[in-house]
Amino acid sequence: MQTITLGGVEISRVVEWHGPFSPTATVFPSATPRMWKENESWLTPDFWQPEHDALFVNVQTWVLRSEGRTVLVDTGLGNDKDRPHIPGWSRLRTDYLDRLAAVGVRPEDVDVVVNTHLHSDHVGWNTRLVDGEWVPTFPRATYVIAKADFEFCDPANGRPWRGMLGDLSVATAGGDMFEDSIAPVHRAGQAVLWEDGYRIDAALSLEPAPGHTPGSAVLRLASGTDRALFIGDLVHNPLQIAEPDCDTCLSEDQREATRSRRRILEEAADTRALVFPGHLPGHGAAEVRREGGKFAIERWAAFGPSGPEFG
Repeated sequence: MQTITLGGVEISRVVEWHGPFSPTATVFPSATPRMWKENESWLTPDFWQPEHDALFVNVQTWVLRSEGRTVLVDTGLGNDKDRPHIPGWSRLRTDYLDRLAAVGVRPEDVDVVVNTHLHSDHVGWNTRLVDGEWVPTFPRATYVIAKADFEFCDPANGRPWRGMLGDLSVATAGGDMFEDSIAPVHRAGQAVLWEDGYRIDAALSLEPAPGHTPGSAVLRLASGTDRALFIGDLVHNPLQIAEPDCDTCLSEDQREATRSRRRILEEAADTRALVFPGHLPGHGAAEVRREGGKFAIERWAAFGPSGPEFG
């Protein structure tokens, strides 16, 4: 099962890519080997393979049907995108649009696209290549983008990116990603740049959660008695639930990212909200509980586990 319902909102999961990402010490420089060992029993095999020290991630989209509209949360890697710093993600030819169609979504059906932040693995299908030009993939959609991220990654503003992973750059050197995945939807008049918050409908709203990027956001779902938080890259691996002070090398501001992560996990534990990180394989989302000054998994979501067959 890759679809669940919370209140009046139906949530489907569409996985574009699954695979190993990078060694733990590279991605999580502040996480000790002891932390990984103490959590090995539940991190393996979905999230970590200790024999190869391989972290596993999904690149995926959450499809929300709310109040008669279709909302996409993040749009993955995209096809034909030149990502020289990430060879495994460069010039892909995936069947992502077919996978959207499998859950009943055609490009023209999409009403809203939410980019939780502007890294290349969250914005790729904002556009597609048609006759040598990048055009919006979803011709009727409003693309909801934090103004702080838009201005930060616009190469015209000359700001340097962090987000380095050895010889990989999740930000994809800034300019290429902006020009092929962000600027075209803005030029088409389909982008809304928000600042302090943005309401999509009565059930869905966006709020800032900066740190990973200046404009990182959380999408809040509140429908009936059900609650959910789509948190982008505040959590890359479930170890960060057990060890919330461990941030990745991919954040622009690790301290601020940690503050945002703790705040959101505290809220999730207190309200029993399902937490939807951007990249978790396995069951993809979880309810968390407080455990001293840290957190633990109370239960996993009802999504069927995703694995290598999605790669």
